[in-house]
Amino acid sequence: MAGRPAERPTRTDAAETQLTAAPRVYDVAIVGLGPVGQTLGLLLAQRGHNVVVVEKQPNPYPLPRAVHYDPDVSRLLDGLGLADFMAEFASPTASYEWQTADRQTMLRFDYSAAGNQGWPESSMFNQPALEERLRTRGADFPDLKVYRGTEVVGFDQQDGLVELRVTGRTLKQRTLRAKYAVGADGSNSFVRQYMNTAVKDLGFFYDWLIVDLLPTDGRVWEPDNLQVCDPDRPTTTVSAGPGRRRFEFMRMPGDDLTVFDTDEFAWQLLAPWGVTPETATLERRAIYRFQAKWVENWRDGRVFLAGDAAHQMPPFYGQGLVSGIRDSANLAWKLDLVLNGVAGDALLDTYTTERAAHVQFALGMSVELGRVICQTDPAAVAERDAHFLANGPLPQDVLPPVPPERLGPGAFPQTDPTLSPVAGLISVQGRVGHAAGTVDLLDRSTFGRFTVLLDGRAVDDDTAAVLANLLPDGLPALVVRVLPKGSAPTGGSSSVLTVTDEDDRYLPELAARGQIAQLIRPDFFIYGGAADQDELSGLVRSLPDALHLTVPAKTSGAA
Repeated sequence: MAGRPAERPTRTDAAETQLTAAPRVYDVAIVGLGPVGQTLGLLLAQRGHNVVVVEKQPNPYPLPRAVHYDPDVSRLLDGLGLADFMAEFASPTASYEWQTADRQTMLRFDYSAAGNQGWPESSMFNQPALEERLRTRGADFPDLKVYRGTEVVGFDQQDGLVELRVTGRTLKQRTLRAKYAVGADGSNSFVRQYMNTAVKDLGFFYDWLIVDLLPTDGRVWEPDNLQVCDPDRPTTTVSAGPGRRRFEFMRMPGDDLTVFDTDEFAWQLLAPWGVTPETATLERRAIYRFQAKWVENWRDGRVFLAGDAAHQMPPFYGQGLVSGIRDSANLAWKLDLVLNGVAGDALLDTYTTERAAHVQFALGMSVELGRVICQTDPAAVAERDAHFLANGPLPQDVLPPVPPERLGPGAFPQTDPTLSPVAGLISVQGRVGHAAGTVDLLDRSTFGRFTVLLDGRAVDDDTAAVLANLLPDGLPALVVRVLPKGSAPTGGSSSVLTVTDEDDRYLPELAARGQIAQLIRPDFFIYGGAADQDELSGLVRSLPDALHLTVPAKTSGAA
């Protein structure tokens, strides 16, 4: 599709081959082949980098784990070429409801309306099916090498490289070399143990029994995602992707673990829900400890952490996997610029500052929701239920105001994104009309680039061309003029795209912010906004300093 980074020809040899002894320096080595490691590897390979991924498990894990993601994850999967396959592993969800022990509705989150990012506001998915599609996509990139059954047993940093010592089932100890390495190796991360970082723990943990089912009776669940705030046993039942259902039961103080962690007890807990061996197949049963922790430093020299290796959170806010995928999106474009010599190494320091603040917000929300859901004290439960029943079920009427999710200080015009009304926030996305008469999501023209989004009524073609000329050399970027729906998207050039706002998504967003432009980063987060052409020119000229670019700001031309 237009605007996507050039891809390498499809290869015919399998990616997961035996590790050879040929010396080679990779651009990036990734430890761990879960969704976070897979997406990071694909994003880098899509940009033309040599990537090696090491996974100690010889075979893919076949059972469900994470079950939810947000619309920006859909945007990223679309950019990786998975849009045509999403129905295989994901389905949109319409609602999430909290109920009392006697099943009165306290709170209802409605996700049925169209979201402002061009994808469902909430999607439930099957992780093994998603990972299989990511693996298949990875085979399209010859320079994305994956080695299973190969474990990292040590690493060193020297001479501008990371040397990973690895062993395999049939291998003697070998060494892999890369310019950078990323530990995406889960909550028990080997990489994290050997980094100079500390773990912050909020001390919030509960054991829950997770039961994944394949229903066989065709039942339609309403609401499709439900939290029963029962002090006798808090219970969750949610969609787990197409054709699947998940139940989660909190372990109570009197539960005997030898009984609690059995198929027989799982079926006992499911029976009141009308779920029996005759109506469902038990796919997975596991005890999982919900925890809330994160690392202080996500970087140690040339080594980084991402996903569960960097943070763990309870599932009540649905941001565990989402946060990990956002780690990959953030780190990928920064590594790309540094590896290509466009930006200096200091850009990579913004990975920690941006993502840590964002994750701490998600962790805080997860814990606060968990404290409400996991409450078992009778007096506190009575007070909670009375409050929600009297004021709910609309979230805005019953919950305190929640600030928007925002990245922390980093690659922004003023470093601190809170100094801008939009910097650090996720951008909107919608369908746009092209001069050729086609209509498509704008991401499909801009994925992987910085996007200068303009109100085409306030910024004409000539000014847009001047802005395009001001963009730093080597920075993947595109200027987009947006006109109202029904306009003729004429004009434009290789550096300026003129489109129409088919979903009335972009122009109302700019108007609501009092802006004529926004500059959007490759990870979909907003770099900054501009209320007039002087601010717009300054915004573009701020890029070299904010991104630690190796090229100076251009001074010729005026917006």
